[in-house]
Amino acid sequence: MKETILSLTPQHWKDYELIDTGAFEKLERFGPYILSRPEPQAIWDKSMKDEEWTEMAHAHFSKEKNNPEKGHWNELKKIPHNWHVLYKSPENLQMKLNLAMTSFKHIGLFPEQAVNWDYIADTLGKIPVKNPKVLNLFAYTGAASVAAKACGADVTHLDSVKQVVTWSKHNMESSGLDGIRWIVDDAMKFIKREVRRGNKYHGIILDPPAYGRGPDGEKWILEEQINEMLKICAELLEDKHHFLILNMYSLSFSSIIAANLVNSNFKEVNNAEHGELYLVDRFEKKLPLGIFFRFRKI
Repeated sequence: MKETILSLTPQHWKDYELIDTGAFEKLERFGPYILSRPEPQAIWDKSMKDEEWTEMAHAHFSKEKNNPEKGHWNELKKIPHNWHVLYKSPENLQMKLNLAMTSFKHIGLFPEQAVNWDYIADTLGKIPVKNPKVLNLFAYTGAASVAAKACGADVTHLDSVKQVVTWSKHNMESSGLDGIRWIVDDAMKFIKREVRRGNKYHGIILDPPAYGRGPDGEKWILEEQINEMLKICAELLEDKHHFLILNMYSLSFSSIIAANLVNSNFKEVNNAEHGELYLVDRFEKKLPLGIFFRFRKI
């Protein structure tokens, strides 16, 4: 089966910039504000001096000693708790996305995913169906959901955390949109019910974490459950016109593994692309930020 192997990075985002990387950190600009935070894959040296980072940054994230997944922000300059950035693509996709500094170092946005927002816009623009149905699983703060809705899709957005679903709704409203269907549920339980109901989708977006919990404590382990999830998603995808996007962030996974998972579970995989997503800093260092597999029939 013919597949295109790609390394993709956003090309045209004025409100975001990766400034420098190294020493297990990254320095980024989101709109007018610059943040430094941990990055486990930046194992090389910084190109700029520590003093330059400190001089530029509005805030720096420090990890807790006993829990590397949590920490706190040290504000070095005046910065609001909440602000927004704009995203505009050549496909005329426009979104206003709301950011905030959380105790988990995240700010509500994964910039490398812009390449998939463009893919969603391009694909939905070519599918000859009015209001195609799109399901976004593990949808986090919903940039992909907003992108699909902006392109006329009938969007179902699912995440297990109520707070990030509320954040997603704010992104939708800030972007001048409405009508996304919000679901707070365990992803596996939901898609099994959708199969029993006989529902189908023209597009499915999956962005699963390595580990996670459902709203009732359901355990998610990527290596143990992603194969079953894709098998079920194959039953939910419309036959004639469709697309699927799979993102994974586990350091032990390659895009070849993603390709094997998709090809073994879907009967028809057209126009397949897989590879790495990355960002480039000012010094031309490439920071890998996950793998993807996507295909479409339009």
